Amino acid sequence: MHETLLLPISGYHPIPMRPLLYLSSAFVNTFGITQPSQKSAVRAAWFIAGMLLLVVAVVAAAGGIALHLIFQR
Repeated sequence: MHETLLLPISGYHPIPMRPLLYLSSAFVNTFGITQPSQKSAVRAAWFIAGMLLLVVAVVAAAGGIALHLIFQR
């Protein structure tokens, strides 16, 4: 793997934060964005996690409404 990909998930972050930091780092590397500082990487990771949760909630709500409308009596 690329060295900078592993930088934000170094050992001092708590275990639950590592997947978020990995996701953030993968997003940054995929789109060629300048590598953020550690503080900015953590902030970006929480932002991406929040956006993912929002998308999942919207899809679940839309699915629930669609099912309700389809199976109405």
